[in-house]
Amino acid sequence: MAVTAFPDEWLAQSLEGLVTPELLEQLRGKADPGRTLWEVLVSERIATDAEIIDKLSHRFRLKVADASKIDHAVRQGVPEQLARRYRVLPLRLTDSFLELGTANPFDLDAEKALAFATAREIRLFLLPPSKISEKLDELYKPEKQLDKLLEGMESSADLVQLKDTQPEELNISEADASQKPVVRLVDMIISEGILSRASDIHVEPEEGGVAVRYRIDGVLRQVMKIPRQAGLPLISRIKIMSSLDIADRLRPQDGRARVAVNGQPVDLRVSTLPAQLGEKVVIRILDSRGTVKSLDTLGLNPGEAEAIRRLLENHEGILLVTGPTGSGKTTTLYSCINQIKSEGVNIVTVEDPVEYRIQGIVQVQVQEKAGLTFASALRSILRQDPNVVLVGEIRDKETAQIAVQASLTGHLVLSTLHTNDAANAVTRLVDIGVEAYKIAASLRGVVAQRLMRKLCTTCKEVWMEAPPERLRRWIPKGTPLYRAAGCPDCAMTGYRGRFSILEILTVGPELERRIAAGEAADRISEAAKRGGMKSLWDSGLAHVTRGESTIEELTRVVDIPSDEGAEPLAEPARPGAPSRASGAVTDVPRGSSAAGTAVIPEPVGSFTTNFDLLEETLTPTLRSGAHGQPVSKVLLVDDEDSLRKVMRDLLERDGYFVAEARDGVQALDQVDRVGPDIIVLDLNLPGLDGYGVLSHLRSRPATANIPVIVLTAKGDEDNEVRVFELGADDFLTKPFRARALSARLEAVLGRRR
Repeated sequence: MAVTAFPDEWLAQSLEGLVTPELLEQLRGKADPGRTLWEVLVSERIATDAEIIDKLSHRFRLKVADASKIDHAVRQGVPEQLARRYRVLPLRLTDSFLELGTANPFDLDAEKALAFATAREIRLFLLPPSKISEKLDELYKPEKQLDKLLEGMESSADLVQLKDTQPEELNISEADASQKPVVRLVDMIISEGILSRASDIHVEPEEGGVAVRYRIDGVLRQVMKIPRQAGLPLISRIKIMSSLDIADRLRPQDGRARVAVNGQPVDLRVSTLPAQLGEKVVIRILDSRGTVKSLDTLGLNPGEAEAIRRLLENHEGILLVTGPTGSGKTTTLYSCINQIKSEGVNIVTVEDPVEYRIQGIVQVQVQEKAGLTFASALRSILRQDPNVVLVGEIRDKETAQIAVQASLTGHLVLSTLHTNDAANAVTRLVDIGVEAYKIAASLRGVVAQRLMRKLCTTCKEVWMEAPPERLRRWIPKGTPLYRAAGCPDCAMTGYRGRFSILEILTVGPELERRIAAGEAADRISEAAKRGGMKSLWDSGLAHVTRGESTIEELTRVVDIPSDEGAEPLAEPARPGAPSRASGAVTDVPRGSSAAGTAVIPEPVGSFTTNFDLLEETLTPTLRSGAHGQPVSKVLLVDDEDSLRKVMRDLLERDGYFVAEARDGVQALDQVDRVGPDIIVLDLNLPGLDGYGVLSHLRSRPATANIPVIVLTAKGDEDNEVRVFELGADDFLTKPFRARALSARLEAVLGRRR
């Protein structure tokens, strides 16, 4: 059997430690003609693209190509046949030079041929063979991208379109649903969106493609971008599914569809909007399988669920839930229905659409084309002798007046309004056309609502920074705060799930008089707050101080209140130690308190010979805390546990937050996790030594500017010169004095500030 030589056998010499002569001989024996050594190493899992790129870039001082930044005009200057023959990816073409991505920077034939063909200087950048093949197809064959996108992408769910019970208004043949790859792609997008807990799917034409985004936990996340050539068939397929006119692309359209995912039916509401670059489509997912929550499972603060229960004890009157679209109003209303549902209570709802299906109550779906509106349905419902009526939304004067009239004649009416806060619900009803005295007589309470994302319990971390100045008055001193870190469980967002924050306005005699008198919303709100009403900000802040969410999430959802009339939360009984009500604090880094303030450690009884404590230790002082100036974070990298402990204790006495690593690989991992302000790095480390760590840090843009103080037992001039050439900021020889380390840290940090 003939031995096949690889066209890039030079690579073996550059991968010392990964490829031995014996292994190379073995690979030669089973290599396919035309395959490169690089491809074989990756396919056999001997090395990864990243490992090979890293070794080549460091050894030959070559830059790595950014395949995401390709100038598509380059395909006009570089023939596809030439690029594929030499397996290079054209990146950028100017009047004087051509930039190429290549896996073989020593292929002189390719360099000469391309220089001759383009009459330009060639500049080479490193790029893996797999990435070159992928991007060549994208650059020269964009029409094949849809098939390539579907290769290897199998949906984890089986989606089947169900026949709508409504008569079809459009007679569209199956052939109009475009080609099979488009049908598969649409099915995959919808089924994966449903399984990902998305509430909406957005299909948006953009420059260079069509973006698909899922709204998960109230925040949009882009999941894919497909070429523009596939955009029109994709959108047409969605319009066919929802019985919309695919020929009309100039008017907004609304439709609906029913599908089954893994045998479970799901309703879809589809809305199209003509935009500059094409039609935008939004698919709202209404999973009728969703279970109705109880008030206790909405994640409410102590006392909020009880306040709603007291409102539901009324046998007549109106209870309103307000907030913007997608703020959980319907879920809260159904939780209220679940609370009062019993065999002796006749409950009827009128909704558009019916989002949850509940046994034991009558649910009416609005059909405006058939003349069944909120007002007409409500008028008919009142003839059915209901005890409780749920109106999905009060949209117009007629519906509002019938709802008020029903509440004044012995019915409990639950409904929603679109307002910013509880007090403005009164103003909104007046604007619709309901008299103020009728509102005062019928209204029993208003619940304003928002949804906040919940921190992922797997990866949440104590927040070591100080909150912004304008927020400090709201955070009791010593309260632990957390930040979103990100992990695979939460799709690297740091959040998983949501909970409700509420503003509950209960109408008492004073508020009834003010509403009847037609007073403004701010006066009504002030009176309600004097009566004990907590604002949305107060409700959300209570969740933040219990460690359930973050300050960033609170300010994203709710505006920061003005200082006038604002009352910050009270101080906890013991600063630095939260009460039982605030929840237990977990995952607090060693050397810090629950509030993120550096803790003075116990005295150390033994010292290593490499650390010479000649001066008296300074009086312990805390230079910063969780709500003072930001704590400087130091990463200690040393394989000697005793020396690391001594240095840690010293630095924590000086008020630093300290993280540790015992080898080079762990050090690089800690840099990404902790984000240190400065690194104290020993050169003599197991595995990846200090020189390698320093080279990695300086080669990455994200870590290139982190100051590094090098520790070494070798104090010779050559060693000192070498570490400075690699980018160290300071150099300290073991053994060293305690005060010398502190002074050098201060000096280096001072120069970088």
